[in-house]
Amino acid sequence: MSDALIARLAEILGPSGILTDPADTAPHSEDWRRLYRGRTAAVLRPASTEQVSAVLRECAAAGRKVVPQGGNTSMVGGAVPDEDGSELVLCLSRMNRIRDVDAIDLSLTIEAGATLKAAQTAADEAGCLFPLSIGSEGTAQIGGILSTNAGGNNTVRYGNARDLVLGLEVVLPDGEIWHGLRRLRKDNTGYCLRQLFVGAEGTLGIITAAVLKLVPRPREVEVAFCAVPSEAAALDLFTRFHRHDPAAVQAFEYMSGLGMDFVLKHIQGVTLPLAERAPHYALIELATPRPNAGLRDALEMVLEGALEDGVVIDAAIAESAAQRAAIWKLREEHSESQKREGASVKNDVSVPVSKVPQFIREATAACAALMQGIRAVPFGHMGDGNIHFNLQQPVDMDGAAFLARDHEIMDTVCAVVRRYGGSFSAEHGIGRLKPYMMPDWRGGAELDLMRRIKHAIDPAGLLNPGKVLP
Repeated sequence: MSDALIARLAEILGPSGILTDPADTAPHSEDWRRLYRGRTAAVLRPASTEQVSAVLRECAAAGRKVVPQGGNTSMVGGAVPDEDGSELVLCLSRMNRIRDVDAIDLSLTIEAGATLKAAQTAADEAGCLFPLSIGSEGTAQIGGILSTNAGGNNTVRYGNARDLVLGLEVVLPDGEIWHGLRRLRKDNTGYCLRQLFVGAEGTLGIITAAVLKLVPRPREVEVAFCAVPSEAAALDLFTRFHRHDPAAVQAFEYMSGLGMDFVLKHIQGVTLPLAERAPHYALIELATPRPNAGLRDALEMVLEGALEDGVVIDAAIAESAAQRAAIWKLREEHSESQKREGASVKNDVSVPVSKVPQFIREATAACAALMQGIRAVPFGHMGDGNIHFNLQQPVDMDGAAFLARDHEIMDTVCAVVRRYGGSFSAEHGIGRLKPYMMPDWRGGAELDLMRRIKHAIDPAGLLNPGKVLP
């Protein structure tokens, strides 16, 4: 690494804007799952869009590759540098201002380094709701969330991250700034460039700010936690709520009995709000901005019918905000509890909603045939067809030996996904973990178009190398 380049970058960023001590850069060189451990000569911490622009100009002139990083919560190694130490990390955490909130336009202008939680809080203080919700919302940053097109719990009602973006501010690989912070609901003036950068995982440009869509804050929220006898029963329950009032269904989550056992085993302070454990569970959240909408009556009516028909074994309805949070904690701690249980191979996949039960059963059987003692732990967003089909190491198997077969396990799951016309990455992205899958799944004209776009915008391949494209 050129000492002259580091010196120029330090001059641009100031003393608090660059980290070079290995003890300081180490946390930025490892992903949350600890699958990848890289090295970097410096972590660059700009405080403004202009500083991002100046940094990229210098790096482009020097031919230095840059890895953008938000909260570093990627599940696929999408924000870690390579092991050779040649790549610089660009961390946007200092760019965390709320620039504007407009309750009439229902828009929030926010910088990329702000956390999702900060966006939710700013919206709430304006009497609105920013409806994107994921388990890492206290750490995940807006830039990373948009760059990966995060989905989360409320996709069934509000869509993914790309559905909640009105405008973007982006710094291109050569340092040029695209000022696209428009908050228009209609703007039919050529290519929709903002959607080019949403989901690109930082390979085309650095998102520095965004205009996000808000919605009216709910006046009524109801949450229920149900024991169900099967995956098919969980889908039946979703269908009943969706047919009764699709506009009220804000989230519908599925959890396996084994996954819930891990949560109860490893997460302190959680309790099952039901009398007995069950083979499967479902979490339903209804919400509406309408006053006196009778949401509780609707919830109880649908559940009563499901109980009578044997679709639901038992159910608990939250009576307070604290109880709603406690129920959601049972769902949100699935990833952490699996991490504590041991090594796991994660499959963030999607299939048509109607095919989720068959997919879970067939993928479970396929993995059992592949490896004796492997433990399937499916959970996730049944309402939009996105299941996190995770596989836990056999009890008597070494974790490293298990992870050494991760591609074989992922390919086994994805063979089932393919039969149902699904996707091998529903919301986590590609990162460093899954580029090898791209030629088989997205080859031909589709992958060729992606490569042409990358070459047109970043011909030297300086932004987030080794991610997304094989």
